[in-house]
Amino acid sequence: MSAGIVEGKVVIVTGAGRGIGRDIAKLMGKEGAKVIVNDIGASLEGAGLDATPADQVVAEIRATGGEAIASYDSVADWDSAQRIVQAAVDTYGRIDSVVNNAGILRDIIFHKMSFEDWDQVIKVILYGAFNMSRAAATHFRNQNSGSLVQMISNSGLAGNVGQANYGAAKAGMVMLSKTIALDMQRYNVRSNCIAPSAWTRMTGSIPANTPDKAARVAQRQLVTPDKNAPLAVFLASDAAHEVNGQIFYSRMNEIFLASQSRPIRGVHRSDGWTPQAIADHALPALRPSFFALERNQDVFSWDPI
Repeated sequence: MSAGIVEGKVVIVTGAGRGIGRDIAKLMGKEGAKVIVNDIGASLEGAGLDATPADQVVAEIRATGGEAIASYDSVADWDSAQRIVQAAVDTYGRIDSVVNNAGILRDIIFHKMSFEDWDQVIKVILYGAFNMSRAAATHFRNQNSGSLVQMISNSGLAGNVGQANYGAAKAGMVMLSKTIALDMQRYNVRSNCIAPSAWTRMTGSIPANTPDKAARVAQRQLVTPDKNAPLAVFLASDAAHEVNGQIFYSRMNEIFLASQSRPIRGVHRSDGWTPQAIADHALPALRPSFFALERNQDVFSWDPI
């Protein structure tokens, strides 16, 4: 049997008890990695604790001959994140990759969003990604290697209604990833983003109360979480050694490279600008390049292939 693409690597996958994280962890194990399956077993909204999801994934990896241990610490807490990474080092002697996948949802229209709705989502997703990446960074620097895979969302790239907290957290992960890539490339450390697509408990609340919405939900249910795992495993491998600071979309059997923010049109006025000059000159010149107020489903207007 040939060695897997991540043979011998030690990989942490957060939020690995269910959905996309579960399938990433299982494929990491299948491809030869020693996996730390991190999941606190909380509800979709972040409530409760349950060791069962992480334990089940560990059992599934071991049943196929892989190596794995469970971790129940929360990524939202700095000290807990340190313990997750230390568990990898204590058990397997090193850490090679972290897949920051943990997340919760508190979807609500913005003018009704509470501070707690905002705070809890930001803590798990954005603070969690920082805490885990920073905890691993010291080890990566010392061993002169490492990779981070940041599981973002198109809600943080294109946007979605009722997801100011979730979208802001995921957008923050994008620039966190880019800055890590810039800061740590000298130590052979890479950080890349994946905006996945799948029917999971995180998308299970999409309404199906009209024929069009019902058809969309039926199609989304065909997009299984495992379709995102190969790209995550590849990015954790040495085969991706030249891939750094990139943003990918994963949609069923499609992979897209995403654009990054760059100037697209400019205007100049030699005598400077006044507010009225902007209205008279700059606005008409720039308006043709304005972006429409689109959502995820407007950007990807076709079904995943």
